[in-house]
Amino acid sequence: MSATPPPDQRSAGQESSRGRDLAARLLAAAGRIRANLGAWRPGTVTEADPGTGERWEAGQVLAHVAEMLPYWVRQAETVANGTDGVPFGRVKTDPDRVTAIERDRRDDLLVLLGRMDQGVAGVLALLDRLDDAALARTGTHQTLGRMTVAQIVEDFLVRHLEEHADQLAHPLASSPET
Repeated sequence: MSATPPPDQRSAGQESSRGRDLAARLLAAAGRIRANLGAWRPGTVTEADPGTGERWEAGQVLAHVAEMLPYWVRQAETVANGTDGVPFGRVKTDPDRVTAIERDRRDDLLVLLGRMDQGVAGVLALLDRLDDAALARTGTHQTLGRMTVAQIVEDFLVRHLEEHADQLAHPLASSPET
């Protein structure tokens, strides 16, 4: 069963005000990421992550953003199209997540920004596809428990991108290894 009716069967303006707000916040965060990259130089790192103490270079942040946006879109779709309580998600130590960051962290920043833009477009398309019933469906995350699709989009896509935009707004002068 599809989470939403085909576009030609949806009424104009069916996207909720919440969906429009999430889309606006997502686009603003992506714009802040682009704007903040001008301050980044080789050896510059982020402030320490409060939970892990990790400090990342801009390439690591962008590699993660480029990977996480399509990942969480797929997870939201899994829940939107699944049975009640369907398992979804991962944790920070997920090997695929870690591998993607390490593999792509040295890619050209413009390439990573292009991949971020593709991921943002994927989130916007997801928001356009989801109706209120799909947004209300629930899945179960292994550590966070039951979450609605709306919560998944808010927490793992929009707020997550905002956090990385904040992270890139405060570069530190040099890597702790130098």
